[in-house]
Amino acid sequence: MRKHVFTRIVEELSESNKYFRQRPDATGRLGASAFQKCTAAMRMLAYGTTTDAVDEYHKIVASIARDCLQHFVEGVISKFGQEYLRRATPANEERLLRESNVRGFLGMLGSIDYMHWEWKNYPRAWKGMYQGRSKTVTINLEVVASKDLWIWHDFFGTLGSLNDINVLQRSPMFDDICEG
Repeated sequence: MRKHVFTRIVEELSESNKYFRQRPDATGRLGASAFQKCTAAMRMLAYGTTTDAVDEYHKIVASIARDCLQHFVEGVISKFGQEYLRRATPANEERLLRESNVRGFLGMLGSIDYMHWEWKNYPRAWKGMYQGRSKTVTINLEVVASKDLWIWHDFFGTLGSLNDINVLQRSPMFDDICEG
């Protein structure tokens, strides 16, 4: 993640949620900063680590790390949800179809990427469900993104759950553009 994006998230969460503001504890010492709390939450999300795994690195106990994660997820959804966690609007679809037509891809909303993502901290009992020919535990990640890097579709799933067949719904605007 780029520094300015992370800084914006920290600043927005600090303004909207008093949990992310640095406050003195019962002894008068300042507690964890907003950057520490957000970094711990992002680390848990990015690497799939447990709450007690961030205590050494970020100097945050497991209970605080759990609260950081809870407040971080709720804060990001409430603060950025309407803009970044939404379905494509008709105006978005029209713009994407127009841009792809200019590049010679009639009716394409975005490019699909499909990969097997290695799962480091998987539940050991589930190893057989997520292990393929490579003998490593992976989970499938499928993403459709537009040129401006907006993600319009994503899917995490198990190996063989869709037999590697990807079906994307065609936009109703595609038919209108083809007729016009």
